[in-house]
Amino acid sequence: MPRTRPEAIVIGSGFGGLAAAVRLGARGYRVTVLEQLDAPGGRAYVHRQDGFTFDAGPTVITAPFLFEELWALCGKRMADDVELRPVFPFYRIRFDDGTSFDYSGDAQAMRAEVARLAPGDVQGYENFLKASEAIYKVGFEALGHVPFDRWSDMARALPQLARLEGYRTVYSLASKHVRDERLRMVLTFQSLLVGGNPFATTSVYCLIAFLERRWGVHFAMGGTGSLVKGLVSLIEGQGGSVLCRQPVAEIVVEKRTATGVRLADGRTLHADVVVSNADSAWTYRHLVAPEHRRRWTDRRIDKARYSMSLFVWYFGTRRRYPDVAHHTILLGPRYEALLSDIFVRKQLADDFSLYLHRPTATDPSLAPSGCDAFYVLSPVPHLQSGIDWERRAEPYRLAIQQRLQATLLPGLEHQIASSRVMTPQDFQDRLSSYRGAAFGLEPVLTQSAWFRPHNRSEDIERLYLVGAGTHPGAGLPGVLSSARILDTVVPHADSLASDLARHAG
Repeated sequence: MPRTRPEAIVIGSGFGGLAAAVRLGARGYRVTVLEQLDAPGGRAYVHRQDGFTFDAGPTVITAPFLFEELWALCGKRMADDVELRPVFPFYRIRFDDGTSFDYSGDAQAMRAEVARLAPGDVQGYENFLKASEAIYKVGFEALGHVPFDRWSDMARALPQLARLEGYRTVYSLASKHVRDERLRMVLTFQSLLVGGNPFATTSVYCLIAFLERRWGVHFAMGGTGSLVKGLVSLIEGQGGSVLCRQPVAEIVVEKRTATGVRLADGRTLHADVVVSNADSAWTYRHLVAPEHRRRWTDRRIDKARYSMSLFVWYFGTRRRYPDVAHHTILLGPRYEALLSDIFVRKQLADDFSLYLHRPTATDPSLAPSGCDAFYVLSPVPHLQSGIDWERRAEPYRLAIQQRLQATLLPGLEHQIASSRVMTPQDFQDRLSSYRGAAFGLEPVLTQSAWFRPHNRSEDIERLYLVGAGTHPGAGLPGVLSSARILDTVVPHADSLASDLARHAG
């Protein structure tokens, strides 16, 4: 007798993998998620130490409806399990001269901030936001859930992208509308949150400005890990399972069809459908044997351009810093030159721009009473730079500590109660990110949409990809949308079961 429910295996329990598992479960599959770490989440892993809770990765939650859809597929309400609380301002941007800009979704407040910073650019800012909205309606609403399986999908999109000046870079489009250099930084740093250099990333990513205006920026009470916990509960409620400490060594391919996975301990697990939420370059380079790959050959993977990596310092303090916003961007003395050091020259600069996250501004429960939890991340080159992080990590952390102490966190060196770091080497060794790139392939135009690894594998039947390294790209809306695409490209379980029974007969 044929199995009543086809089996799906999802490799990796990042948000893309968990969302994929929920969607497959809702479409009739029995789903097993395999995670190599000791707890689910992938880049959204949670570190708990010394009474502090540190979200390892994504902390900027936009487009909450993409999460709400997953609960709705299970007949539930997300609000019953997870509270998303709006953050205001979205970001406080501190320039090197000490002045600041509060970036928010309040139209009147934003006009006032722009007028204070660059009085001659108020209309230009409004024009930029209109351009962002137009790009959002095409790039996110119309194309964000299109599989881009075929070249014709790309050909149909090109006229719209050309009309919206998608051939420009993020920085070029902002510069078309505003003249003040500081305001240009304010309107372009967001592409770094998805791994892109604003001086090279396609201006399609300018849609982020309107995405944030439309949906807001939120924080999950209890930390981003509460979303991971909620999604795991949905999967288990569907009859699926999330298994940790189960590293996958190989995707098994027979007659150009994925038939399961081989684990690092030698066991082989059968599946009718395999979905990889592992880094796309890592998936093809390390999990699929070369003889099964015509498009994503080793040479092609090695020649591709990859995002920057990150140096992340998680720390807790014995006192609170109530004047520090939830999200702070500390810009250094250089912008374009620093980004060239990171993305082009691949060298570790003496100066840096930083993103400081203080979740206890919104949820004090993430630290002991009277304390604050933080992480600070610095964009740095990926591992092709040759930087020896075992030797450089502590001096670099100390330099960041001194910068924070001199700007936002006075007396920091005497207040540290808990500390841990994550380097590009950890992104490769712990998270299986190719070259330690924190966001997979760099989101330049020639590595976007059809040019990215497809959600439905080009070479292998019944192998699918989700996550930052496939279409539409990095960031929580991107990886959740990649899972949404599976509804288009993966057959419904009933249809696949019938097909399998017919072939077996």
